[in-house]
Amino acid sequence: MDQITCFLFKDLDIRGQHVQLQESWQAMLKDRHYPPVLTRLLGELTAVTVMLANGLKHEGKVTLQIQGSGPVALLVVEADHDLHIRGMAKTQDALDASLTGMDALLGDGQMLLTLYNSTSDRHFQSIVPRHGDSVAQSFEHFFSQSDQLDTKLYLAADAATCAGLLLQKMPEAEQKDADGWARITTLAETLKEEELLKLPTETLLHRLYHEETLELYPPRTVTYHCPQDRERVLAAIKALGEAEVRKILEKEGAVVVHNELCNFHVKLEAADVDALFRDADPPIQ
Repeated sequence: MDQITCFLFKDLDIRGQHVQLQESWQAMLKDRHYPPVLTRLLGELTAVTVMLANGLKHEGKVTLQIQGSGPVALLVVEADHDLHIRGMAKTQDALDASLTGMDALLGDGQMLLTLYNSTSDRHFQSIVPRHGDSVAQSFEHFFSQSDQLDTKLYLAADAATCAGLLLQKMPEAEQKDADGWARITTLAETLKEEELLKLPTETLLHRLYHEETLELYPPRTVTYHCPQDRERVLAAIKALGEAEVRKILEKEGAVVVHNELCNFHVKLEAADVDALFRDADPPIQ
């Protein structure tokens, strides 16, 4: 199951989203060998990114980036309007399994949200303030401020699944049922992490809210998409200039470039460099 589903409590004027990623999430993690604590942090950020992209009103993409000053140096997750996702994490120190929370992992690192509108070719950036010590607390606060709606957010991730549940109190909620928001969020607090990771949307919502009237909208599929654009890497190598590339070749024995976001290598040996600067396409190893 790799999808995001929007839903509405029709009698309460409360809306929500549930995202659960498995195959796409596992594809993002393939051959990364992240420790569990880093997998969790990246997975939580991925679930939030999908929720943000699901709300795009235009063609473009959402990028969430955290540059940390702690053991985790960088996290990047992108999702476009078609819910194609990709992402990566980078550490600068070994991660102690006992480390928990954003403060310990990221130090005073900042979270940056970038919205790209491909129609106008414009980027809009904003800093997501760190609030509390978790991704969920920070984005609860962010959504509450940006949408001007009371928000509750629940996130979970492991090597198999990343998932999230978002609840928001709409403007007419108090008039429809003064106790509705308290009732819905109190029930949400009983949600176990295992349920968030394992249960499909309808089962999860029925377990929590079987006494409420819920409308579920058609789910949208999320896919991992990070093409290995070797031609772009070759163009970047060529742009260094032949003299510089041959210096690297002489020193290292080969020119190796690692695309960290999509996790692939391009390796050029002497014959490949010769071919590159003859404007031929060198064989790629």
